[in-house]
Amino acid sequence: MASMERDTETILSEIKVLSFAAENPPLSVLVAAKLAGISLPTDNSLSADSPHFLHFSDGLKLHGTFVLLRYIGRIANLYGENAIQAARIDEWLEYAPVLSQGSAFENACKQLDDYLEGRSFFVDHSFSIADIAIWSGLAGTGQRWESLRKSKKYQNLSRWFNSLLAEYGDALNEVTATFVGKRGLGKPTETKSKGTQANQESKSVNGDVSEKGKAGSRSTFEVDLPEAEMGKVRLRFAPEPSGFLHIGHSKAALLNQYFAQRYQGQLIVRFDDTNPAKESNEFVDNLLKDIETLGIKYETVTYTSDYFPQLMEMVENLIHQGKAYVDDTPREEMQKERMDGIESKCRKNSVEENLKLWKEMIAGSDRGLQCCVRGKLDMQDPNKSLRDPVYYRCNPMPHHRIGSKYKIYPTYDFACPFVDSIEGITHALRSSEYHDRNAQYYRIQEDMGLRKVHIYEFSRLNMVYTLLSKRKLLWFVQNEKVNGWDDPRFPTVQGIVRRGLKVEALIQFILEQGASKNLNLMEWDKLWTINKKIIDPVCPRHTAIVEERRVLLTLINGPEKPFVRIIPRHKKYEGAGEKATTYTRTIWLESADAESIKVDEEVTLMDWGNAIVKGIEKDQDGNLKLTGVLNLEGSVKTTKLKLTWLPQTDELVKLCLMEFDYLITKKKVEEGEDFLDVLNPCTEKETAALGDSNMRNLKRGDVLQLERKGYYRCDVPYIRSSKPIVLFAIPDGRQQTGFK
Repeated sequence: MASMERDTETILSEIKVLSFAAENPPLSVLVAAKLAGISLPTDNSLSADSPHFLHFSDGLKLHGTFVLLRYIGRIANLYGENAIQAARIDEWLEYAPVLSQGSAFENACKQLDDYLEGRSFFVDHSFSIADIAIWSGLAGTGQRWESLRKSKKYQNLSRWFNSLLAEYGDALNEVTATFVGKRGLGKPTETKSKGTQANQESKSVNGDVSEKGKAGSRSTFEVDLPEAEMGKVRLRFAPEPSGFLHIGHSKAALLNQYFAQRYQGQLIVRFDDTNPAKESNEFVDNLLKDIETLGIKYETVTYTSDYFPQLMEMVENLIHQGKAYVDDTPREEMQKERMDGIESKCRKNSVEENLKLWKEMIAGSDRGLQCCVRGKLDMQDPNKSLRDPVYYRCNPMPHHRIGSKYKIYPTYDFACPFVDSIEGITHALRSSEYHDRNAQYYRIQEDMGLRKVHIYEFSRLNMVYTLLSKRKLLWFVQNEKVNGWDDPRFPTVQGIVRRGLKVEALIQFILEQGASKNLNLMEWDKLWTINKKIIDPVCPRHTAIVEERRVLLTLINGPEKPFVRIIPRHKKYEGAGEKATTYTRTIWLESADAESIKVDEEVTLMDWGNAIVKGIEKDQDGNLKLTGVLNLEGSVKTTKLKLTWLPQTDELVKLCLMEFDYLITKKKVEEGEDFLDVLNPCTEKETAALGDSNMRNLKRGDVLQLERKGYYRCDVPYIRSSKPIVLFAIPDGRQQTGFK
């Protein structure tokens, strides 16, 4: 740092003030000055579109981020040692703005990650303003970069970023805390375990320590895993392959990944495939797809079914030890006895009798099908999960992985503590709904004589107007109330992504909840608001007119022949590209807009100019026809109505605009309440519309904004003129009422 500061004293008296807009601080300049030891007086009163200025005492001004950055770089010897290095630094300065260009961000991160493989700095072997520009570009995006950094999706880039944070942390954090605020940084991902200094504080999954519960703030993980040792933590994300991953599972997956990274440990994916009646390879494949979508990095994939031989051996050992027995009590009677604390008549069976019935179960005989194996725990325990739980059941149905090899299958309660211990899991993360079964988990491990696995609880994520039970979601699929597990009305990862949610928004939303154990019922609006902030700055704008009762406006002084202009698809983001807009003498307006216009009213035709409506005709069916004159010199500031329009040409495309509502009409279905009683009778709405001809180029998955309508995701792109483009409406976080 001394070398950076050696020439600064000569200029301190010359600099008067750095001026910039409060909403657009030149972060890289502020960082460079801080690292160079230059105290910069600041003035943040400029308007949003003003360039940054560095004022000197003699009246001289320098303006522009990279002009100022190069100036500081030269003073602090951070601008290379020769002309070649300076030129290479210039290349990176010109590249850095791409990090603020929305949809180009992740692609830029990948390019930077590839470049940094085997490198510690961007230019040769020295820290320079190129590193400052890229670092500040990433830090300035706040949670967007934080989510990716914590996910370790770009390991080389994260390594480089964290190394600078570790080296210059005090200075960098001071600048970002002041000028980035709640969008600022977290600590380096190499988080310390218990016993770290107080100034390390707790580490946020998404960034700095902030007040919980505030809109827009990030919850923090102010907790440690019990008896966790750095580098020795091993976790598992263990879904049952009986459905697709939904938003609740996503929280479990991301928390596991967070703690694995925090303790520099391992994460495995294990499929708890102990119930062949519900499971399938289709679910396995889609769960792996969803895990990849979330950016979960894992060591390996295992299956509980891999341990079936050891589990059978273990239950036989427990029978021999008198810690388990075979019971043929009918299921309903058994459930009643457990509730009432009544011991089964089979509890006192001899070991020989139990083993005999166990063999009948293995064979899948008629006698065996009447039986199950139960643990001999404590039938009088107030915690009913300890009242002789079932360990094994007979089930002749073939298993999706191993076919008909077995006629018996372990229960989740028996298999989970066994496999967790055998696989070296140190901490099992479970949602708090399993709290009463924690004592059972520990007792079963104790009876098995296995190493204890620590349980860490977190609150289950519940969403308003949403069912997360796979059994209930399956009902919708089987009864064709939805069009599969990826239906946009479903809370599955594939469903909400298909509706238009960016995975980045989902990750940010979930990690904001933290590792709290408090039960919470979350609003979808918050998630969609985060999503809007990601898509709005970058998604292209297009125009659509509802087809029904559309109205023709004839512009008397309009163009005799149609002409075309090339205009931006997004006025503030060049990366969205351009579109061709056709201007004609007759144009289409939406019926609702036309009905709100008065004779002689001046209106603004968006992307064209003003027009004055001179005539309004209505036929006997109520259909309107308008005439008017262009008044392109008119001020758009004086008009009340800003109207979208389309040219009357044969090039317009047919659209099908789809809107969706919740599947149920109640915020929360209470325990014991039948969800069938609160089904929403109308959950989708289809509107026929016409769109501008540029929409022929949309691809499936593209996100766009229809001017004055909202955000949409293309689900079915253009195929031919007779088949409409299907667009799914993306909620924007503003509460909406149901369909009429």
